[in-house]
Amino acid sequence: PQSVPCTGGHRCCPRGSHCSADGESCVTDLGTGTQLAPRAVPCPDGQSECPDDATCCVTSSGAWGCCPMPQASCCADKVHCCPHATVCDLTRGRCVSPTGDTDVPLSTAFPAWKRWPPAPVALRQVLCPDGRSACPDGATCCQLSPTHYGCCPLQNAVCCSDGQHCCPQGTTCDLIHSTCTSLGGSAPLAALPTVRDVKCDEETSCPNGNTCCRLSSGAWGCCPLEQAVCCPDHVHCCPQGYTCDPEGGSCLQGGGTRLPWVRKTPALPRGGQVTSRNVQCDEKTSCPDGSTCCRLSLGTWGCCP
Repeated sequence: PQSVPCTGGHRCCPRGSHCSADGESCVTDLGTGTQLAPRAVPCPDGQSECPDDATCCVTSSGAWGCCPMPQASCCADKVHCCPHATVCDLTRGRCVSPTGDTDVPLSTAFPAWKRWPPAPVALRQVLCPDGRSACPDGATCCQLSPTHYGCCPLQNAVCCSDGQHCCPQGTTCDLIHSTCTSLGGSAPLAALPTVRDVKCDEETSCPNGNTCCRLSSGAWGCCPLEQAVCCPDHVHCCPQGYTCDPEGGSCLQGGGTRLPWVRKTPALPRGGQVTSRNVQCDEKTSCPDGSTCCRLSLGTWGCCP
């Protein structure tokens, strides 16, 4: 009910749009002389989206999925989800509310679809409040000490006061028993891995999970991939195991597989705050230095790296 199948049955388009004549793209349906954009919820990667009445949740594969209910709670197992204002009780396979008046089975998320046309790519990392540490997309920044942050591998997680553990959304930290407690069950606390910057030289570094690559200016840049291949144009980079194809503007693997190449971002000064060099989108929103503010489909700001 959420999509329109195209001829041939191999592709489909979001509701509110139809397939183009060549079957390669989705065309927004026209209303009374105006274009009506299909209503959808964009996911944080900027490339996936869910139906208007669904919620984006990270799945166990790391891709985005859709929970078939608005403002849902994404469960820690990255498979299930629960209605708004309820918490996941994975032990019993139920969704329970703090007041005890709701007790329903867990729901399963379904794969998100790719946006058409592709939106500006939102940063695939969560920038921590210090402005220089970053965590993977779908994780939560938790402060370990006054100067260091760690990454909790859960979305919208609860950071425990000991600075070493975290718990799923909707639960509380029970440090005495080393568990995350919710109505009807408890689970072991999750340990927080430290955010470790990738050191380029004595003065500059890149966020964890990046690779240092020289820019055309000779300064260090950050490729948002681990153990990446730095392209000779000093602007782009490719995943490990790929080579840069300067003519095709892509990354090429031995078997002929092609991927779009990735643009590097400037490296950050080691130990320094970068908040002052943030790119201001409006009075309330900013993007990290070296990125560009781009509007997303809902009118909110996204950051193109």
